[in-house]
Amino acid sequence: MSQSRDATAIKKVLGGLRDAVAGLDIEGVPDEEVAPMWAHLDAAERLASAAKVLLARRVEQCEIWRREGHRSAADYMAAIAGGSITGARATLTTSKRLSELPTTEAALRAGRLSNAQTTRIAEAASVNRGTEVGLLKLAATASLRELDDACSRAKTAGDPDPDATYRRIHRNRRLYETRDPEGAWCLHGRGTVDAGAEFNSALEPIIDELFSRARSEGRRETRERLAFDALIELARRSTQETGTAGEAQMMPPVVSEAETTEPGDAEIPRSNRKQRRLAQRKQSRSRKPGNLGLLRIDIEALQRGRVEGDELCEIAGVGPIPVTRARELLTDAVLKLVITRGVDVLSVTHLGRSPTVAQQMALLWQMPCCSVEGCSRTWVQNDHRVDWAMSHHSRLDELDPLCHHHHNLKTRQGWALVVGKGKRAMVPPDDPRHPANAEAGGDANAA
Repeated sequence: MSQSRDATAIKKVLGGLRDAVAGLDIEGVPDEEVAPMWAHLDAAERLASAAKVLLARRVEQCEIWRREGHRSAADYMAAIAGGSITGARATLTTSKRLSELPTTEAALRAGRLSNAQTTRIAEAASVNRGTEVGLLKLAATASLRELDDACSRAKTAGDPDPDATYRRIHRNRRLYETRDPEGAWCLHGRGTVDAGAEFNSALEPIIDELFSRARSEGRRETRERLAFDALIELARRSTQETGTAGEAQMMPPVVSEAETTEPGDAEIPRSNRKQRRLAQRKQSRSRKPGNLGLLRIDIEALQRGRVEGDELCEIAGVGPIPVTRARELLTDAVLKLVITRGVDVLSVTHLGRSPTVAQQMALLWQMPCCSVEGCSRTWVQNDHRVDWAMSHHSRLDELDPLCHHHHNLKTRQGWALVVGKGKRAMVPPDDPRHPANAEAGGDANAA
């Protein structure tokens, strides 16, 4: 049986690539060729991945997997690729979605999208077709995290029943432990966005404490390490407050009269048992909800009951939530903050070095992560465009949130954000887009 022209061409390319990789002298590659070679191989990988994604639905249709004794096409593809069945299923689903998304398929064929980007855009665009072009444009410059956030918003806006989606995610919530091949303990969880925000609100202050302690001791730790240490510290503090499991000071769960009695209830008079349960319920009701961060919601969406178009309803830096859930989370103080728009925060000038609370809220609203294009880090410092030592004030339109890495590039190596607002590139001192060079060019042209 003769091969098709496409199969012959791909086989020829594969043979050439196999020979090139087999004979590749890693240490002999000149320094100036290392990065371009890596980029070429990445482009080749993208194109090969694109062809695999596009062919996936045909693999299922031709049923070779059935003839070779596999349970499904995903099982067959996972066996061939040496990957997971879950990943193969995702590839197959994306392949089917692309048949209805020709613009995304064209970008994939051209090598402009990675497999991860394609999966996210195809999923979002299949729910909300009007967002496809915008997501493809964003993918060219944004980080995967930023694209993921945009796709989440697109799916939320296009979801015909966001409350049902929220309930389904809550119903399927889970937390489980695994061990990796090295023997390390791994913790995996999945749940609703507001549950994640509540968890973060408890963890973030401890991360800040550990960061300050490490800095005072001259240690440099990554945020990921500090976050793990903060998780363990949170568990330790919880144990210290309530006592270890089995001790008398552990607060027993609140139960109704219809439920089974707790251990030890038989020795306690019924009236005392009832008083204890009433006290527990009172204590539970008196607990104030923790600070879940910044709830970003357009007033029109809040009044209407759902988002439309480009409107937002999300917990900044975490993700979208249904408007009905946002209404449940709003306390009176937060509600006042949301609907009171009599002060234009952009025009507020503060004489201190740090932004006011109002300014900080506005910064979180418009830029919840690093200002540098392609960077999605949310642990940021507010950088003054005009050095505070010269201006002695903090204006919102003169502040740029920067992660630690990009703040160091600006402060110590002279890098700078290009002129503009919002997410934009950060360039080295010799780049013509650097503000200092742009000003010099403008002066020269004026002269």
